[in-house]
Amino acid sequence: MPHATGSVIRRAGRVLRTSLFTQVLVALVLGVLVGRLWPQAGPSLQPLGDGFVRLIKAMIAPLVFCVVVAGITKAGDLRAFGRIGVKALIWFEAATSLALVVGLLAANVFAPGAGMHVDPASLDKGAVDAKTGGGQLPSAAQFVLESLPNSAVGAFAENSLLQVLVLACLVGAALLHLGQKKVPQLLPLIEQAQDVVFTIVGYVMKLAPLAVFGATAHLVGEYGLGAMATYGKLIAVCYGVALAFLVLLGLALKAVTGLSLWKFVRYTREELLLALGTGSSETVMPRMMQKLRAAGCRDDAVGLVLPTGYSFNLDGASIYLSIGTLFIAQAVGVDLSLGQQITVVLVLMLTSKGMAGVPGSAFLALSATASALGVIPAAAVALLLGVDRIMDSMRVATNLLGNCVAVFAVSRWEGALDRVTAKKVLNGEVAAAGATAEPAPATATAAEAAGEPQPLEPGTAPARAADV
Repeated sequence: MPHATGSVIRRAGRVLRTSLFTQVLVALVLGVLVGRLWPQAGPSLQPLGDGFVRLIKAMIAPLVFCVVVAGITKAGDLRAFGRIGVKALIWFEAATSLALVVGLLAANVFAPGAGMHVDPASLDKGAVDAKTGGGQLPSAAQFVLESLPNSAVGAFAENSLLQVLVLACLVGAALLHLGQKKVPQLLPLIEQAQDVVFTIVGYVMKLAPLAVFGATAHLVGEYGLGAMATYGKLIAVCYGVALAFLVLLGLALKAVTGLSLWKFVRYTREELLLALGTGSSETVMPRMMQKLRAAGCRDDAVGLVLPTGYSFNLDGASIYLSIGTLFIAQAVGVDLSLGQQITVVLVLMLTSKGMAGVPGSAFLALSATASALGVIPAAAVALLLGVDRIMDSMRVATNLLGNCVAVFAVSRWEGALDRVTAKKVLNGEVAAAGATAEPAPATATAAEAAGEPQPLEPGTAPARAADV
């Protein structure tokens, strides 16, 4: 018996040493315990999570740049890259609109704010201003303008993904136009830089359990578990709707690609748990890019669709905003008509696109929606302050999976998905090997498959500015 016990302990120790998923799960449980038993220790542990997020974010801009440039040059066709972008935007708009409509339907059916009878005069409007820092969401023109870099260095320094994407597209177009003979060393250099960035990400990921522990202890210590009882119905509706929406996404993924969303969740369980623990989907973007490439998605599709989705495809945030708008209306006793609810959808379709990277963006979007309706007091938005952080897990998981489904769907739509490789990887028949393997382009020629070099001659691929 002692021998059997010792064997179990050794096996458990081996799993804990080698499995990032197990390490993060243990850290999550410990964080909840520490936050519950010693809530005053929460703020002192938060820097563990913040530091990890900062390290990962430092790698995102150079990684996106390298992947997109390499993807464009390998695809060899700017028109194909442009088609991927257009198809991605169509998918994003359809998905976020569906998320908004599903959220509104659920809020009408379950009425999470009914019966609260809140007096708007008793709410502190200044609390929302403190949360948002007095900021505001950018207008459509400002959003487009801010997506264009005014400094090559500034785009990387500010970690602006859309600006980095624009730069990467320009560099990729230039490399295609000049051809391999004029810039023979540049593309290999970019690919080597990409390998360096992925290696650094691997080092940083070893700190993931500490980050999850610190972030969870801070969350539980600051907000406690009582908020879940106070806003129990709202939390249940939001998480239930998110789950139903993911089921719909899974059905769409199966219909379009023949792949299983549940198998993809198992394949990326470490990344999903880390994103849930830190409350940030950006922390796992590099790893998700690796795993999507290993699962048969072509480089240019992954490099364009996934980062763009972080700004344009916020499915989880859309669900939260639509339910949150009706929640505060019901809480203060305002009955929104069908026309007003359609206005909610239209306003949120616009405001949700400018949310990424804006402090307190959810409250800014809700305030803008309340102002557009003209019947919900602006101060009523403060009702969601106590529950907003608890919604992070729902928003992060739904946003992340929604963007990954978009990568698979758009890749399949464009013929940039190797479904045989994808099914083998998701079924566990092929080891991902750290997700470093690169799938061959779906349109590879026989010479490319044999490993023969394919020099790019000027003019062999469309390189007009209109093609970008």
